[in-house]
Amino acid sequence: MTASKSGVAFATALLVAGCSDMMPQRTADAAPGAAAGKSAMTFFVTSRGSGKGADFGGLAGADQHCQALAGAVGAGAHTWHAYLSTQGPGAVNARDRIGSGPWRNAKGIVIASGVDELHGNNHIDKQTALTENGDVINGFGDTPNRHDILTGSKPDGTAFSGADDMTCGNYTRSGEGSVMVGHADRKGTNPDPVANASWNSSHKSAGCSTELLAKTGSAGYLYCFATN
Repeated sequence: MTASKSGVAFATALLVAGCSDMMPQRTADAAPGAAAGKSAMTFFVTSRGSGKGADFGGLAGADQHCQALAGAVGAGAHTWHAYLSTQGPGAVNARDRIGSGPWRNAKGIVIASGVDELHGNNHIDKQTALTENGDVINGFGDTPNRHDILTGSKPDGTAFSGADDMTCGNYTRSGEGSVMVGHADRKGTNPDPVANASWNSSHKSAGCSTELLAKTGSAGYLYCFATN
């Protein structure tokens, strides 16, 4: 009888130990699910700028900025590129460096299914152009206004030709110069209603420094797209 009770006690102890071992496993299994939800994000507006106006150290630095912010919220498994065009020899078109889509914001809303839709009838506006944290950025009528997103691009996502600076020296200047910006909220006070509502090509900035960008409603934010 004593031996039987000992056997039951031993078996019970093994069962409890087995259940204890299983609990952490279930918790661990849940974590990747949460991470997978975040990694479904393939588009965002940066929650902060470079700290040096439009100077990101060039295109590669802007891409790195997008990658770092995405990584901080669990979406670093994607390769991220900033939606930026460059000028001069070997000019790069923003539309050619962002993959093929579809692109979803931090809340899973598809803002465009592909490159053509992105540059046509897309779904970018104040409520969908969210940061990597899922936050709405200040737009027209808010204080401070931060709806001017750096793109250096024409409406079709291609680069500007000519000598007029439209990219703050290909994103290396933090003083004089200018950069083309788009309105993330599709609102503003431009005389041209088409440009006023453009997400990627609304008007030039007043300059390239943090202070001069702010004069036209920019905090030096970027659009970031996952290329894969």
